[in-house]
This record gives sequence, structure tokens and C-alpha cells, in this order.
Amino acid sequence: MRRIIGIVVSNKMQKSVVVAVDRFTQHPLYKKYVKKTTRLMAHDEANACNIGDRVRLNPSRPLSKRKAWVVAEILQRAKIYEMGVALPQVLSDDEDDVLDALGNLKVSTAA
Repeated sequence: MRRIIGIVVSNKMQKSVVVAVDRFTQHPLYKKYVKKTTRLMAHDEANACNIGDRVRLNPSRPLSKRKAWVVAEILQRAKIYEMGVALPQVLSDDEDDVLDALGNLKVSTAA
């Protein structure tokens, strides 16, 4: 049984994810190693995978036209940054002055 490890690149479907699997193959003439990426669709029953997660896939019977893999486990979670939480408070003392200056700016469009 062949197990594959890859990175989740899309989770926009219900109970399905797209996983990118990278491999290195040697060019037959130039003998240089070239990275090739295969995108596999996999079944994620719990909708637990996010973009950037490192997952292990197990083969299964065909579940649909393109989906014949199942997410066995999530090996490493992706780091998710939220805009409101991760930003430091830079403008604390002069916040009113900056807001006034921004309010006075006028945007002109040259047509």
C-alpha cells in the first residue's frame, strides 16, 4: 500500500481537498534533477484540513471521477495569521493626528 505525503493547496470543496505532491526526477539527457508536482484530490471526511497543512494520503477505491485518495492524518498544521490579532498597535499617541491627516487627503483620478 503506497502512502503519499503532500501539502494542501485547496479546501474550497465540501469534504474534499487538493493536495500537491512534489517529486524529483532526473532529466534523461541533461541529468539535472527537476521538481515535478502532482495535484491529487483527496477525501477529507471531517473538513479538518486547511491550506498549507502537511497531510498523509492513503489510497482508496474511486470515490468520484478524480478522487481516489483519503486523508489519513494531518502531520503538520499551517500557521494561520489573523489580521486583527497579529498586528501591533503602532499609532497609540498620535492616532488622532494621523486620522485627521488621512481625512484631509483627497484622491484625484486623471481621466
